[in-house]
Amino acid sequence: MNKRRIMNKNIIPSVLVILGVLITGGMDTSAADKVEAEKANGKLKIFILAGQSNMVGFGQLKDGVGTMEWYIEKKPKAYGHLVDENGKPVVRDDVWLVNLSYKEQKGRLTTGYGASDGHIGPEYGFGFVVGDYYKDPVLIIKCAWGGRSLAHNFLPPSSAEYPKPEKDGDKGFQYAEILRQVKKITGNLKKYYPHYKGNGYEIVGFGWHQGWNDRINQQAVNAYEKNMENFIKDIREDLGIQDLPFVIANTGMGGWNIPEAAPYKKRVEKLMNDQLALADPKQHPEFKGNVAGVETRDFQRPREESPSAQGYHWFRNWETFYLIGKGMGDSMVELLVSDNS
Repeated sequence: MNKRRIMNKNIIPSVLVILGVLITGGMDTSAADKVEAEKANGKLKIFILAGQSNMVGFGQLKDGVGTMEWYIEKKPKAYGHLVDENGKPVVRDDVWLVNLSYKEQKGRLTTGYGASDGHIGPEYGFGFVVGDYYKDPVLIIKCAWGGRSLAHNFLPPSSAEYPKPEKDGDKGFQYAEILRQVKKITGNLKKYYPHYKGNGYEIVGFGWHQGWNDRINQQAVNAYEKNMENFIKDIREDLGIQDLPFVIANTGMGGWNIPEAAPYKKRVEKLMNDQLALADPKQHPEFKGNVAGVETRDFQRPREESPSAQGYHWFRNWETFYLIGKGMGDSMVELLVSDNS
């Protein structure tokens, strides 16, 4: 891939960015807005997004507070660009999504690729950022299943010896499914991405948002950091892509204000911090510049401003899921820029 330059190294683009913020009244920006778009080489750019139910996605679109329609009305300068002049969600013609996890879903990126057509997952905000960054078309392969742990379902081969998984529920089955689905889709791109022109493809990044089924078990929490280290290394080896950029969004449900008296507080916060530790070059120097962490506790929204009481699904708050995806996209672009600068 070609080198990219940080725009604020030049004073003129910096002034333009500042003016743009003033004119738009603080419109939501991303890393892709701050760097030059990647020069096109004609190849399809592929990202893999994986995890459990919060990667499936429960960001609610309509009916009440904390939904997409509520936030667009409340924060039009931040989110108005996500709908057209008729108030309908924008459809990206440069970003395509394929999800084979439960049933086959494929199409241009817009809302409705979450748990149902009334929800989004992190793929939504993520897709807008990476779509803005690349001039070549983008394909997102989403591999997500609710109620699955890294300690069992996603367990990488380097963490334990186990029989070849044959069915859902077997140890390591979801790990193997990620590879199988990626191979299936990339092996028949014309079927899953009808606009493919045969110019080749590049798998350029991997995003991960998962953790609920591990954070409820102390043994799983204690093993998580090592399991995640092995997961990254094994995925890279099995895909044959050395230093494939990884972004890890931690399991921040509960935010920064988990009650001191909560019996799970230390266990949950340990997992959140251990997930981010993979991106700390002092703790994992081998991942310096190719693994990034996203602190999702910042995206927790109050129950009173959300459409559901499901704390394990971020109260189904649309803004939370959008910001998780956007944060993952911003971090991914920063890795891609750093890798090529």
